Amino acid sequence: MNANKTRILVVDDEPEIRSLVGEILADEGYEVAMADNAAAARELKKTENPSLILLDIWMPDTDGITLLKEWVAEDAMLCPVVMMSGHGSVETAVEATRLGAYDFLEKPLSLAKLLLIVGRALETSNLQKENAGLRQQLYADIEPVGKSAAIARIKDQIKRLAQHEARVLLAGEAGVGKELFARYLHNNSPRRNGPFVDVAVGSIAPENSAVEFFGKESAGKINPGLLERAHRGTLFLGEIGGMDKETQLRLLSALESSSFLRVGGSEAVRVDVRVIASTRIPLDEEVKAGRFRQELYYLLNEVALTMPPLREHSEDVPGLLSFYVDYFVKHENLPFRKFSMAAQNFLRNYSWRGNVRELKNLVQRLMILGVGEDIELEEVKSALGTVSNEVPVSSSVPDFFNLPLKDARDQFEKAYLEYHFERSGGSVAKLSSIVGMERTHLYRKLHSLNIKL
Repeated sequence: MNANKTRILVVDDEPEIRSLVGEILADEGYEVAMADNAAAARELKKTENPSLILLDIWMPDTDGITLLKEWVAEDAMLCPVVMMSGHGSVETAVEATRLGAYDFLEKPLSLAKLLLIVGRALETSNLQKENAGLRQQLYADIEPVGKSAAIARIKDQIKRLAQHEARVLLAGEAGVGKELFARYLHNNSPRRNGPFVDVAVGSIAPENSAVEFFGKESAGKINPGLLERAHRGTLFLGEIGGMDKETQLRLLSALESSSFLRVGGSEAVRVDVRVIASTRIPLDEEVKAGRFRQELYYLLNEVALTMPPLREHSEDVPGLLSFYVDYFVKHENLPFRKFSMAAQNFLRNYSWRGNVRELKNLVQRLMILGVGEDIELEEVKSALGTVSNEVPVSSSVPDFFNLPLKDARDQFEKAYLEYHFERSGGSVAKLSSIVGMERTHLYRKLHSLNIKL
């Protein structure tokens, strides 16, 4: 890691602590910014864009826990935050890490431990960014799986649409793969070398929508929004029906003029963006009910395509099962398992209310929690909840039992959340209620586990 370009923000009301920590970090080659209270920390976070924040809990204006909550709520891509306290307790440390802090340091500080945790936090953050880039590369090589007439027809239509600039509205049930088809369109278009920016519209709080979509200018610093980041590429608006009315109006104006003002800005920003939107609800009915602007509906609906549910091309189920087994073996290092013919036949006739997403999550769950190379019919039925009897007891244990605790927990949490996500019909609000997790923290958890909304 090149520490010379890494900026760390130190927030502490004790001058001696700030000075000591600042000198130590500077000696290690980091750039250091320092704040003595929460107000100064807020401003420096905006202007300095730090790679890591060392945050004291006890400060004269706003305590560090409250400030951490504030940053977590407003910034889905918050850099690692390490809390510091001279009055630490186990309860405080647990609360801080539950809210999203990377780690917790007790005062008096051990300088060796400080540097160790800073190094680990930055390394973890860099790996997450690299993995996000690798995932973007990976998506470029993936195309919708299926040899059925229904999928062949959709792929042919998308390839032809890709050569034109018409805005496309992809309709279909939850989990049919609308984002994947949007990426397929982008990858076959003249914009393929530009960015593909996807956003789950319903996950953006109305009060944050303007900044998320149009960016922000403050104290000479520019934070680009989604439209700017998608310049010369494609912006995919997932489940557009969840957008609030005010943002609908601003987006309509931006798309009509190909320009907009950043929040706090005074000069128009011009962008060249192709927009693809998706919906699982009939938007024409939302228009009639007054919940969606008619002008925006017509603007986004230049060409409409309906993605077929999996039950209408069930002949693709065996191919999808095989694809996702190979996918999880290759990309998540899960042990190989194969579906028996009886299991495949059963799944071809299954209703798949969650469509391809449900199938993908089922494969992952069986590969994480199952035992042995063969996936038999009874195990599939049990995983789907179609039988009441339990899986026979085995002397073996699931493979994730042999992983380090953090990796095992991540695999279990991902399978658990994806299971309940599909059963809640893809609703984050319902998922939040089912799993008992506040929605802001749930969004961060879904993002960290790479669970697509």
